[in-house]
Amino acid sequence: MTHELKQLFETVHAWQKQGKKAVFVSVVALNGTSYRRPGVRMVVGEDGETVGAISGGCVENEIIRQAQSVFKSGKAKVMSYDGRLRIGCEGIIHMLIEPVSLSSELLADFEKQLNARQTFEMETWFVNEVGEFDGMGSVLQINGKQYSLSPDFQPSRNDELECFSQSFEPLFRLFIFGAEHDAVQLSQAAKLLGWEVTVVASPDEEKSCDYFPGASELITPAFDEIDQLKIDNQTAVVLMTHSFNKDVQYLMALKDAQPAYIGLLGSFSRRERVLNMVLDYKPDISIDFLEQIHGPAGISIGAESAAEISVSILAEILGVVRQQEPIRLRDKLSSIHG
Repeated sequence: MTHELKQLFETVHAWQKQGKKAVFVSVVALNGTSYRRPGVRMVVGEDGETVGAISGGCVENEIIRQAQSVFKSGKAKVMSYDGRLRIGCEGIIHMLIEPVSLSSELLADFEKQLNARQTFEMETWFVNEVGEFDGMGSVLQINGKQYSLSPDFQPSRNDELECFSQSFEPLFRLFIFGAEHDAVQLSQAAKLLGWEVTVVASPDEEKSCDYFPGASELITPAFDEIDQLKIDNQTAVVLMTHSFNKDVQYLMALKDAQPAYIGLLGSFSRRERVLNMVLDYKPDISIDFLEQIHGPAGISIGAESAAEISVSILAEILGVVRQQEPIRLRDKLSSIHG
């Protein structure tokens, strides 16, 4: 959700430069089931423009209508939407709609926190009842400092208010090692998930970042510079160089990295050849490192084209990161989000 919040803050900042007022909408509670869970957010401009979504599209018109009173009064309000009566979603969504005006200090420290790849929190204070009430609003917490989303809101704990608290991880990052056509497809698909995509190519690569529309950067480090990359537990690595020797050298360079996922494109027999060669060169390499490699990368969905293979790989990454074993949802007896 960090990428969604980043997009919302960027939107509000742009609207503020235009002199356009906005409200911030947060799902703070849910009874039953819904398209999205508490913590999802969106913004609404005074002209009705929206960015982000609370649902698949069925709730947003009502949010725009309810937001008008917040623009007029300047006071936060709680609204609810009973999907059981209107759209059959079997849930009641409770949302806080609040005025938003982001300070330059908040935006600067938020950007620093993203760049530092550090976690942060947001607290949203609300009354679990439909209507306008004093003391409701949201604060961003970064390194012990609090930033209100509106200068008129100061959090004050009392028995009437409930707090929805949410922790945000660093933006999820994907390192694609390889610069062929399938890397283009994977970078585009990953961008749609809101991931930060970096393409890692060999130093003699002639392509530029423009060749990879979904990527934020293309880098060409030497093999002995790979260990300087910021690879953490919110990072996935996919090796798709189509070069046996490059895959071996990249894996040796990544031996001390601890990503959330590392995948190796190619067949099972190719993976065994690559890993055996790595062991020949680095016999003391950690077995735990080798066992975390997903190869062949992806899940079995009958993928044929580069675009389909990208879906397969991204689905496996999501399953690993979310600790979910891919199955058909119709075969899942528990809740979809569980």
